[in-house]
Amino acid sequence: MTVILRQGQRRYREYADPNIGFGWLRLIGATTVVVDHSWPILDPSRLTIFPASWDASPGYVALMAFFAMSGYQISQSWASDPSWWRFSAKRVLRIFPPVLVVVAALVFVIGPLFTTLSAGEYWSDKQTWRYFVGTSLLFLLQHELPGVFVDNPYPWSVNGSLWTLPMEVIGYVLVLAVGLLLLLGLGRWFVFPVLAALLVADSRIQATMGYHGDVGSLIEVPLGSTVAFMVPFAMGMVVFAFRDRIPLNPWVALGLLGLWIAVHQTPLDRYVLAVMATYGAIVWAHHWPRRLEVDGRWIFGSYGMYIWGFPVQQLIIIAGVDDPWVLAALAVPAAYLCGVASWVFVEVPTQRLRRHLKKPLRGGPPAAAAPPGRAEPEVRRAGTPPAGPPRSRW
Repeated sequence: MTVILRQGQRRYREYADPNIGFGWLRLIGATTVVVDHSWPILDPSRLTIFPASWDASPGYVALMAFFAMSGYQISQSWASDPSWWRFSAKRVLRIFPPVLVVVAALVFVIGPLFTTLSAGEYWSDKQTWRYFVGTSLLFLLQHELPGVFVDNPYPWSVNGSLWTLPMEVIGYVLVLAVGLLLLLGLGRWFVFPVLAALLVADSRIQATMGYHGDVGSLIEVPLGSTVAFMVPFAMGMVVFAFRDRIPLNPWVALGLLGLWIAVHQTPLDRYVLAVMATYGAIVWAHHWPRRLEVDGRWIFGSYGMYIWGFPVQQLIIIAGVDDPWVLAALAVPAAYLCGVASWVFVEVPTQRLRRHLKKPLRGGPPAAAAPPGRAEPEVRRAGTPPAGPPRSRW
């Protein structure tokens, strides 16, 4: 037994903390989205960097992986502390402060500087204030600020990346609802009917990267795309719920990538894509090379990079850039720096407020708080095997 444990520890030391792996993958995904946006933001007739005949988008694949990782990590967060109010407060502290900052910057700084309207017209326009209030609330998301970026090739949105954030919040609600049902006595197998219902709905709506489906919207949130993204989110929930039974094998992940390439442009594409993005993201997060374990401030800025990337690109276009490759080359480092700044000056300080969300003591001293860079639970030192699963129906 001792020999087996030592072998397992040696093998585990090859890999970084999974939180580091998730951080790297999210940063790579945010970079992919910024690069992929560089083509349609200059030529709205295009949807992606790839030719239209390929019917594929690296940015869309990155979004699928984002939602899959969220399904896994948010389930992990609930399992570590199944309190509905603390869970909700943590989610609010995580998603809203960076959005409030970027929205305020757009309305009160970038807007007045780059609007084609006079100052009086800009501040007296109801759309200015509707954008500030509605977009800050996410579910009343607005896309246009009066006179801002109207002479750019893509004048219909000052920040086109924000449209997926309400769907992320819906995912949080899904984890909360399922978690509460599990607390009432349902077994973890309940996640399968949830996933099955989403798969059935998705197969009927058939939303894609360029089509939201014809089922309308929930306020300003397209329902078809929401269902499509909730499929990998729910798959991430399943992988977490059965993490003791689902092996994380890199060779299987590579096989799924090959399978997706083979069945792309067939009816199986949407299903294999969701499975590939989900399993692949979670596998690589748990098999991230330990030598790439770096200070979190350099990799945990993916959220800020994602929400700042689009307005940064619009500003670079105003400066005269009209080549997508040049735009991508300039926008990626600029958006990355915005992401680092968002992490250091907005996200870390607001996540420190979590210390006020105290868990009731159940004997023994309280556990040490996780460092701000490890936003989700199950944090451990690199090179040590993970502890057993938390005492939860998950």
